[in-house]
Amino acid sequence: MGETMQIRTRGIRTTVAALAAVAGIAAAAVPAAAATSASDTPRFLEPADLPPHPSSPWYAGAVTAGQPDPLPMCVGDALPSTTSHREYWTEYDTNAQQLTVEGRSEQWAKDFAALLRKDLAGCAKKLMQQDPDITATQKYYGRLNVEEGADVYGIHTASAWGSSDIGLFSVGRDGATVTVVRWGQMGTFQHAQVADFRATTVTAVNKLY
Repeated sequence: MGETMQIRTRGIRTTVAALAAVAGIAAAAVPAAAATSASDTPRFLEPADLPPHPSSPWYAGAVTAGQPDPLPMCVGDALPSTTSHREYWTEYDTNAQQLTVEGRSEQWAKDFAALLRKDLAGCAKKLMQQDPDITATQKYYGRLNVEEGADVYGIHTASAWGSSDIGLFSVGRDGATVTVVRWGQMGTFQHAQVADFRATTVTAVNKLY
């Protein structure tokens, strides 16, 4: 299912009636105005859009402006201060995150997406250089045909003290907007919900606008 690389080193009546009518019109106009405004803002995944968990529903935090803390591995260093993000979690060990950046131009977004892909392609090697007690393995799961495209990666990390974690990442672009989706849990590549995550990625990119 892709190339594998392994390196070990570690939100009055008439007058009254008239006023009420005006108020009603104004109230009715608010959702329409809000809807118009919302259409100009990238939308984020809903919990139901994430890969289904066998024993728990998904929950989601608010969409938050700024970089997440802590920064996600592999792609965190490249995220600008204009990033918006949303966190997702289950009752167990599975969690996810969506990070979205509105670029100043399509070319900027194209270059930014390329930088993120490069960071993901070299993630396993970088993790082991940073921590000799970590062994990291990665796979590339290919490109998805959605808007300007999206790429999917898998990264497994195992530590000398026994932890084993599997993460799936995707980078997608719609015009001048780039989004990253991350999913992770304890386990190995065998536990990676790749097909479901690919569907989640397509939904994420399609929902941006």
